[in-house]
Amino acid sequence: MRVYQVLLLGVSGMAIAAFAVFIFYGGGTGGKGLSSIGGSFALIDHKAQPKTDKDFRGRYMLIYFGYTYCPDVCPTALQSMTEAMDNLDPKTQKKITPIFITVDPERDTVKQLNAYVENFHPTTVGLTGTVEEIAKTARVYRVYFGRAKGVEEDSTDYLMDHSSIVFLMDPDGEYVTHFTHATPPKKLAERLAKVVGP
Repeated sequence: MRVYQVLLLGVSGMAIAAFAVFIFYGGGTGGKGLSSIGGSFALIDHKAQPKTDKDFRGRYMLIYFGYTYCPDVCPTALQSMTEAMDNLDPKTQKKITPIFITVDPERDTVKQLNAYVENFHPTTVGLTGTVEEIAKTARVYRVYFGRAKGVEEDSTDYLMDHSSIVFLMDPDGEYVTHFTHATPPKKLAERLAKVVGP
């Protein structure tokens, strides 16, 4: 494993720990904690169509924030989501939309996202937007992200540090639970089946 991958995994682990402390102790929310995760967003999908949180009402959202140039953690999370979805019965699958929201909008264009999401579950929706729109969306989901240190600011070859959390939101857009990128697909599928039902 390359050194930068080891470093990335270490940073991701710290980000997950920080996230857990943040949400369970109501960081930045006046003590509201878990109930404050999620909210409105207005972005562009991988087909260049405008999408807001309201477009997903009536369906559960399985949301992951990451980026297409991620060497390991992001594809691991998305592959786990894909395998979990494949393990659900068709009726349950139809109630869930897997969503991938980039934290690297400068490189993750619509074209880039379109090619990337083809590698995962066929119902996966990729979302991008302006730097400001992504930052706003990340804030309402309590997601941390930023360029990894040690790379020139104008370089196009860089890694992103970010929270590696899979969120499950209900048909009204309310937080249900979350998983890490390392949650086994079988365990993820079992939890989804229990919450979403047939």
